[in-house]
Amino acid sequence: MGEFYEMNALELREAIRKRQIGVEELTRAYLKRIDTYDQSRRLNTIAALDPSVIKLAQNMDNQKADRDLPLFGLSVLIKDNIDVKGFLTTAGSVALSDNLATTDAPIVRKLRENGALILGKTHLTEFANYTADNMRNGFSSGGGQVIHAYDPAKDPGGSSTGSGVAMSAGFCSLAVGTDTSFSIVGCAQKNGVTGFKPAFGSLSSQGIVPICHTLDTAGPITRTVGDVLLMYSAMREEGYGDVSPVEPEKIRIAVNTYHQDQIPEDHRSVWEAFFDRLRAAGAAVAAVEHPSYPEIEDIMCYEFRHDLECYLAGSGTSRKTLREILAYYDEDPEVRAPYGTAVLRDALEKASGRMDDPVYLAAMELRRQVRAQIMEELKEFDVCIMTGRSNVMHFTGLPSLALPIGMADPASPVGVIMYGTDERKLLAAALTMERYCGKMTMPVL
Repeated sequence: MGEFYEMNALELREAIRKRQIGVEELTRAYLKRIDTYDQSRRLNTIAALDPSVIKLAQNMDNQKADRDLPLFGLSVLIKDNIDVKGFLTTAGSVALSDNLATTDAPIVRKLRENGALILGKTHLTEFANYTADNMRNGFSSGGGQVIHAYDPAKDPGGSSTGSGVAMSAGFCSLAVGTDTSFSIVGCAQKNGVTGFKPAFGSLSSQGIVPICHTLDTAGPITRTVGDVLLMYSAMREEGYGDVSPVEPEKIRIAVNTYHQDQIPEDHRSVWEAFFDRLRAAGAAVAAVEHPSYPEIEDIMCYEFRHDLECYLAGSGTSRKTLREILAYYDEDPEVRAPYGTAVLRDALEKASGRMDDPVYLAAMELRRQVRAQIMEELKEFDVCIMTGRSNVMHFTGLPSLALPIGMADPASPVGVIMYGTDERKLLAAALTMERYCGKMTMPVL
């Protein structure tokens, strides 16, 4: 058996069931690794840890019942825009530093019901990267800067940065992120791990500090596609059932060639080797072009104030409106908002808060039209792989998944982002495609 932090969740679950690993033993191993590396290497992924987690782990080791729960004893880190009972939910903002959660968000409740041990919470880009146009990925006024585990000079991704980096660094068995536009899949791609953004509406968004209800969803950040399925099923109100890989010669892959010249030059050989292996196994590959849609920003802008204030109304924070949050930043802008608040201010000043604005309604109508078009174009394909940066899957609410496919060098993980019209087809194809990925190596800490 290898080091615990190198094992995927399915391997750890099996080892716990066979009592080859104790829950306390595994939990202590993660806590030691976090204590050793999170601050000494300035990764800064952890927002808070549960002080009672060792006692909880000891209790689980002593249990005779419930040991067959799908996530029994696995340590999970939760992004700090999701309510976890007894923890602050700050979304990285000093303005929400008094927001103590009194209940679990439904997805957290489901994780616990399925045996997960909530280890703690992770830092994120402030307000899920909806604060200022020039804010660095991974920065928040409440938490500081998250650093890439492979190379401190690299972009750690956003906004599920703490969860993505913690997963790549081996600080947990599984992690939870949220995604409006690339915050899970883009972050996972940059950090050499797997991330899944479910189809719009598949998971509860209650108890999560929002950007906008049309685009937001939580989702798993894991080592493998198998771990995604394990965790995603446990996050749902109803389990997901089995998903099996398909034969490679039956997979039909579309490649979105929009801005394909954006693939970094040092990543191209990894991409080409991945596609060569898939073609050699019999997968069919064809080209499509799905552009990006700037109207996604209109949906965010016109829903944000309304959705945020709905969350704040039922929260523990003393600031219940976007106007109050901005006023708090303005009292000490150099400390509280070093990158400014232009995006938040636009959401206050441009939007009515009633979501009846003509620009918003036009964006929603375009979304409906584009979704219908993409559903038709991709109906014969299992997956569509993005090359250049296109937000089409986020704009239309389609499921997407980041899959690590190899290493360009020891400090440069390479991943692809894929999307599709059907979650199960996407995940089944990803299970198969994972077999043809290159070897991944963990960061050297």
